[in-house]
Amino acid sequence: MSEFKKVVLAYSGGLDTSVILKWLQEQYQCEVIAFAADVGQGEELDPVREKAMKTGASKIYIEDLREEFVRDYIFPMLRANALYEGTYMLGTSIARPLIAKKQVEIAIAEGADAIAHGATGKGNDQVRFELTAYAIKPDIKIIAPWRQSNWELTSRTAMLDYAAKHGIDVPVTAAKPYSSDRNLLHISFEGGILEDPWNEPLDDMFLLSVSPEKAPDKPTYVEIDYEQGNPVAVDGKKMSPADLLAHLNKLGGANGVGRVDIVENRYVGMKSRGVYETPGGTILHAAHRAVESLTVDREVMHFKDSMMPKYAELVYNGYWFAPEREMMQTAIDESQKNVTGTARVKLYKGTCSVVGRKSPYSLYREDIATFEKDSVYQQADATGFIRLNSLRLRVQATAKRKQHGG
Repeated sequence: MSEFKKVVLAYSGGLDTSVILKWLQEQYQCEVIAFAADVGQGEELDPVREKAMKTGASKIYIEDLREEFVRDYIFPMLRANALYEGTYMLGTSIARPLIAKKQVEIAIAEGADAIAHGATGKGNDQVRFELTAYAIKPDIKIIAPWRQSNWELTSRTAMLDYAAKHGIDVPVTAAKPYSSDRNLLHISFEGGILEDPWNEPLDDMFLLSVSPEKAPDKPTYVEIDYEQGNPVAVDGKKMSPADLLAHLNKLGGANGVGRVDIVENRYVGMKSRGVYETPGGTILHAAHRAVESLTVDREVMHFKDSMMPKYAELVYNGYWFAPEREMMQTAIDESQKNVTGTARVKLYKGTCSVVGRKSPYSLYREDIATFEKDSVYQQADATGFIRLNSLRLRVQATAKRKQHGG
């Protein structure tokens, strides 16, 4: 245990990491440097510095990673239209590689012996943090208290008791025993009262969105401009990546957009129930697909869509820095060169509907698609097209008739 003299802890100020900060000091008699990544938690970070120092940290880094997070992590993922298991927009998953990368960089700069995190042995985050850490510094040493034999705080109750004993303020209470993770893309809720998948989430749990029933009776229209697959402006106003997403979060949240309640398959093998709010991301996903529908060739689009489940799985499982994800990103970004244009979206009582799209690189030809008379498309050509494409079906049907004496 004496090998650890200085440890960099990924610190959020929540129950787990607050307890772990004190526990590391007790167990290893080591210096603990706290690291908090600002990826858009908002006011949650306000008390972190004081709380970390009060709990015994020798130093705390609070890094503003919001622009980097949206520009270099969220936007590439949105260019892929990534949805895990068809529903989850990967809000927690996509933040972990950036947080872990920055944590390792701080550990190197500080000459620390190890890094530590508060992810449990049952969850996905332990994998995401550590795969990233090893990809950046292969010889890094990692302390994961939840997986260690000397960790005795094996329940939420035990951790609350430990926190009370050491005078550590924590946000988890008996009244709201779920855990949450927030960043610019979403907020997640898990555990506690949500562990029974039959229980409907309480409405006062949600933080980013109003319930659809309480949303305005009048729809909100929003126009989003894209350049090469990335959103650059809302209603004609240019914004930085982080500001743009934050603005859409407000618009979407005010209209009850972006709530998802799912049971997902964790990488470690179990199913878990999660409730998510992703208002801005939901809008951007719909808008991006709308501009793509005009500008991306059919076969390119279908091939890109075929990659999406694997891409989403890689992000969910923690392989952001894996060569296969980077290879897929290169192919995806190649498809985005002409994804420039504008999508108009209607937000209304929890729904997000595309109602218009335009692009200077549009492949849509009204003179070809029209149901009115045209001089471009020769309808008689479809006869040969259909006969050629039906050949194998006709051969198969003939063979079946022979087999059954027809």
